[in-house]
Amino acid sequence: MVDGEEPVDDARVVISGDKIKEVSVSHNNSLPETNEIVYAKDAIILPGLINTHCHSPMALFRGMADDLPLKSWLYEHIFPAEAKYISPDTVYWASLLASVEMIASGTTTCIDGYFFADEIVKALHKSGMRALVAQGVIDFPAPGVPDSKKNLDVASAFLQRWMHFSDRIIPGIFCHSPLTCSEKTLLRARDISTQFDFPLQIHLSETREEVGEIKQKSSLRPVFYLDELGLLNRHLIAAHAIYLNEEEIDLLAEKKVKIAHCPESNMKLGSGVAPIAQMLEKGIAVSIGTDGCASNNNLDLFAEMDTTAKLAKVANLDPAIIDARTVLAMATIGGARAIGLENRIGTIEPGKKADIIIVDAHSPHMTPMYNPYSQLVYSATGGDVRDVIINGNIVYRDRRFTNLDSAEIMDEVTRLCRRITV
Repeated sequence: MVDGEEPVDDARVVISGDKIKEVSVSHNNSLPETNEIVYAKDAIILPGLINTHCHSPMALFRGMADDLPLKSWLYEHIFPAEAKYISPDTVYWASLLASVEMIASGTTTCIDGYFFADEIVKALHKSGMRALVAQGVIDFPAPGVPDSKKNLDVASAFLQRWMHFSDRIIPGIFCHSPLTCSEKTLLRARDISTQFDFPLQIHLSETREEVGEIKQKSSLRPVFYLDELGLLNRHLIAAHAIYLNEEEIDLLAEKKVKIAHCPESNMKLGSGVAPIAQMLEKGIAVSIGTDGCASNNNLDLFAEMDTTAKLAKVANLDPAIIDARTVLAMATIGGARAIGLENRIGTIEPGKKADIIIVDAHSPHMTPMYNPYSQLVYSATGGDVRDVIINGNIVYRDRRFTNLDSAEIMDEVTRLCRRITV
């Protein structure tokens, strides 16, 4: 399936090195000389999915504090747990666990943000994934940053440490929110992001309470507050973006801000429903994220696509407001645009990086198939992913990892979690 074109039957994709060399109809030509062939009979070949908002290390806290509103969940449970249990070791192993889950469900690229970001880089790079990894910034003592006055010194050093490490890793900065980061912090983060030309992530307008508190301290709604500080630009990736009025949507479109839509996390925390149809209509680059395992509780982008489509329909009482093809594009080329990699990943076409997944279509819930877009969004699950290729490397074949021991990773995370009290 190639963006902007109809699905190609009997397709053949030829990979050379880390790039796609050729996309053609397989029965028209004999097979070229090759080192390896992956057959995709009764399957769908897709671009790898792109998760544009997650916190991989929070796989450590999956199921820890469920069924709570955001503020209580965050301040009474998650922040205290992070202060007590987050370390380089837990971040590394939980990030490996998250990578196993993402790869096995078809995600080849993620946008991540958390503390001890060096360990996230090490884990995701080891897994073979492509990632934008951001050092978390917050204005109180945090894991690895006991003195919050040094939070952006740590973030800047992280950027410089990893900016030339690998073409699969992009470093960035993640400011937690306009409430937990001061104006001074936000302004300096903006300057560092601009100086190094790297993305800046933030949680934005996630709850009514957040909107009210920002209005109380600044007399402005969150989007206008960030605009006054100069943060609205092409570098900014804003997650959630639930409580937006029409003027804010227009401003986000004008400033070319990217939005990471996290419907399942928003639903689970009772936060609200983001107006994604209205954002898409205004030309905003809206992509899809899972958020962390502590508020989802999985990293399955197929489930997230299904929820994205259905939630938009019921929120607008309009079954035609967003279709399956649009949603699949949000999870592929839309995610690539969020990172600024739309010329390198997100579609299957010659010259782009070979980030490809093969989805098994030979199962009862995928039969019959009239429309592959509908089948992928409304019927498929992450468990239908059979093979995953990232950067030209087969990292998952016939539902088995080629470079990771998933059992060892799960055992290690289980061992680490034995000391965590819920």
